[in-house]
Amino acid sequence: MPAKPRNDHHEGAAPPADGNTEAPAEAVTPLIRGLAVLRELTEADGTLSLSALERATGLARSTVDRITATLARMDYVRVDGRDVHLTPRLMELGNAYLSALRLPALLSAQADALADELDESVSLAVADRDGIRFIHQATRRRAMSLSFRIGDLLPAERTAPGPLFATEWTDTDWRHWRDRRASDPRDLSFTAVPPRRYGADERAAEAFVARTEEAAANGWALDDQLIEPGLVAVSVPVRSPHPGDRRGIACVASVVSHTSRHTARDLRTTLLPRLRSAVAEMERELHRTPPPEPGPPPSNLALWTGASKQRLGRDFIESLARGLTVLTAFGEGRPELTLTEVAQATGLARATARRALITYEHLGLVTTPSPRTFTLTPRVLSLGFPPLSRTSLPEIAQPHLSDLTSRIHESTSLAVLSDSGEEIQCTARVVTGRVMSVNITVGTRLPAHATALGRVLLADTRDDARLGLASIRSQGYALVDEELEEGLRSLAVPVRDRSGRVVAALNTAMHASRHTLRACVTDLLPELTATATLIESDLRTAGRFTHVPLT
Repeated sequence: MPAKPRNDHHEGAAPPADGNTEAPAEAVTPLIRGLAVLRELTEADGTLSLSALERATGLARSTVDRITATLARMDYVRVDGRDVHLTPRLMELGNAYLSALRLPALLSAQADALADELDESVSLAVADRDGIRFIHQATRRRAMSLSFRIGDLLPAERTAPGPLFATEWTDTDWRHWRDRRASDPRDLSFTAVPPRRYGADERAAEAFVARTEEAAANGWALDDQLIEPGLVAVSVPVRSPHPGDRRGIACVASVVSHTSRHTARDLRTTLLPRLRSAVAEMERELHRTPPPEPGPPPSNLALWTGASKQRLGRDFIESLARGLTVLTAFGEGRPELTLTEVAQATGLARATARRALITYEHLGLVTTPSPRTFTLTPRVLSLGFPPLSRTSLPEIAQPHLSDLTSRIHESTSLAVLSDSGEEIQCTARVVTGRVMSVNITVGTRLPAHATALGRVLLADTRDDARLGLASIRSQGYALVDEELEEGLRSLAVPVRDRSGRVVAALNTAMHASRHTLRACVTDLLPELTATATLIESDLRTAGRFTHVPLT
């Protein structure tokens, strides 16, 4: 796969005002290289071969192998043969930024309610230099619907939020914008939008300046098919409640539609008034919600900072793992940290933490709101978040099912309860290579009461003594012996979401001759429980700021 063109101004180095892109002497080179690998995987929608990564990054194959081995050890990628896949665990980097920002946690419910009320897609976006980056999406289920993802980066001039953010640009910001347009006239570095067909021209630049002036005067802005034909949007800024903020706009709320439903002019009269009232309520929410008290950092950050080289292996790049750990020191109640606080949170030496922060500042992932503090920027979302934000539960579970099947040498499945509550639907499946195996395929529906999967799911919401649901609920598993079919034995455990609700069930099924009932509990149950825990961990990470479909 050929390397995609990139404008380093956006996803690579963030050049200072004088245009010098050379990395500082104290920058951590392995960290820069590791981030380059993550960005290439992100732009390739989450998967690339090792050879494609070698070509795209320009790194030696041995370097790519060591980087991917390190990322795999951290559970940030999965190496499957010659292919490398991003994993949900990587979303903890973007989650650190979003939780520190707080806006999704405070405003997403109101954005979702507005989308339901208007039956149109609603998004929240923040500024990322001369682009915009989405932090929340509430989309409609239609054949033609919005496909942008959380973390996607768009050029400001082709969006409705862009002119609103541009009202706060400095002369330096405008110069960067013009330089970027000159170096990337077709917007090839913005992989979330279709490239410009003929490139940018001066008239388009003048039009954006005019739109910015109108946005400053009106307090709202329109996108009339600037991204692609048919797409229209109206945007209103959500202003920060803190007078000391360098920028007055905290984020921009947008309603996005299609010309088959609304014209851009029509948006002003039909949707803008309701959007404005919703934004006013969002601003009241920001005003009445005080900042949280600084909380403790995550408790497991020292995992990659205190382990011995002998334990980690010769291919493990400690400086890369330690550098990535620095990002997870930030979070809710910890939006701005001093060097000392970062070092204490990660267990790193001050000098090591300082070099990582210098590297991130050079790459535009960290900024310094004051001489002594650091904070994450929206660019952290460029590290895998967009493709992973659309991950479903079956996609999360599939590699874990494969690992489980390889250990126990029995077929495994994941299932959810149907809308009626009377059936289960198989959503993921890994079959063992036995001559005689259980013949259930993805999509298969079975009566819930007759299966171990179904009883685990029913036990979370019902209490049927005939099925022993209370016992299943207390012991944490269901074992069904030759009830659905003679000779078929099945063992299932629950899979829970962030709230503790059972959203799916994991099972293994086999011929009764292969495992006694006792062996199912002593040998197979611990394996199933451990796998369910791994799926739940990934689901909690993926579902913190995104909706994870169950099917």
